[in-house]
Amino acid sequence: MGAEQAGGRPRPLQLTVVGGGWAGLAAAVAACEQGHQVRLLELAPHLGGRARSLMDADPRQRLDNGQHILIGAYRATLALMRRVGVDPTEAFLRTPLTLLDANGRGLRLPPGPAIPSFVRAVATLQDWPLRERLALLAAAGGWSIRGFRCPADWTVARLTRTLPERVRLELIDPLCVAALNTPSEAASATVFLRVLKDALFSGPGAADLLLPRQPLAALLPEPAGAWLQRRGATLHLGTRADTLVPDGAGWRVNGTACDAVILACSATEASRLTATVQPGWSQGAASFAYEPIITVYLQCPGARLIAPMVALPTDAPDREPAQFAFDLGAIAGPHLADRFAYVVSGAAGWAARGLKITEEAVRVQAAASLHLPQRSLNRIQVLQTVAEKRATFRCTPDLARPAAAIAPGLWAAGDYVAGPYPATLEGAVRSGLAAAAALR
Repeated sequence: MGAEQAGGRPRPLQLTVVGGGWAGLAAAVAACEQGHQVRLLELAPHLGGRARSLMDADPRQRLDNGQHILIGAYRATLALMRRVGVDPTEAFLRTPLTLLDANGRGLRLPPGPAIPSFVRAVATLQDWPLRERLALLAAAGGWSIRGFRCPADWTVARLTRTLPERVRLELIDPLCVAALNTPSEAASATVFLRVLKDALFSGPGAADLLLPRQPLAALLPEPAGAWLQRRGATLHLGTRADTLVPDGAGWRVNGTACDAVILACSATEASRLTATVQPGWSQGAASFAYEPIITVYLQCPGARLIAPMVALPTDAPDREPAQFAFDLGAIAGPHLADRFAYVVSGAAGWAARGLKITEEAVRVQAAASLHLPQRSLNRIQVLQTVAEKRATFRCTPDLARPAAAIAPGLWAAGDYVAGPYPATLEGAVRSGLAAAAALR
């Protein structure tokens, strides 16, 4: 890795990136910018990984494999989009953090610096008694004084157990499952606090919600793929990395020699490829437990949600699967009018019941959130249901995540590698950028 050209500049490397998800694309773009020659292998016929669009004849009608959202603190992801030609101001509906229920009640952060905005939003939350508002502000103040740190073995439920039940049900639990895709009784409080810290202490707009106006494919995968090809990278779609073997000071992937490899595939695939190269690392990558996410896309002519994104009740999870609903027409425009996405995070229990049962429960839930009488249930049609069985790793306390560095010239990139973030797009992008930086 240390070889240099005349003049002291590092010589360009032949780099193989395995995986064309958001981590792999970030690594490939950054490596190209450094002057390296990039070859990218992606098992699927299209780029995007676990944050991708479902291919449709009309690109404007594409649905995604889940309703992914960003926040303003995801600066690495937004910067990467700009580098490949995507304008986030056009690509997203950006609003201050708002967690409203189907009746329009809930938390609304006014524009401005996040901390004063949060205090004002809580203090003026008329739906909560004064005792509950003061309890939340006191807890948040305590987290801030302690530097948003807590014992490593604490769950979010343990962290927030002294808060009133309503605060936990209407705010903490939805935030936790949205950020970590892990129920609060099992989720890491350390990671949860890190997300809160970045949202509240990363400057104005850090806590803003960014809801995609465009399909995920148009946000990064397709523009990044075109950007890479214009700069001489070679993309091999529908190609699995079958073999990874050392080759002198470099490596061979599928028999082709290269100087360095970034494994930006799933933890399962990375474990398979490194089983004989680095067995200890491979075992660590294979040890994750996962949480599914189910997204049910519905159509209901003439219906509207009270807001583009609505938080749904969490006090009856055995009857009401989804925690959030999205009005796709309000977010993206008239071409998606009457379409809605209902998202079931931490969906292991519902996945076990089966998708048909889940769909029917979501339809009943949707009727309530759209303020339709039950006799109008037949107006709500299921367009498509997407179940990502391994959507994210289960983000539990003291989770051992493998290091990015595997062996000389071999790195891992993905939201699962060691780091402070849960399984998010920002975590994936940052890991890809870090792996590319290690090439230097």
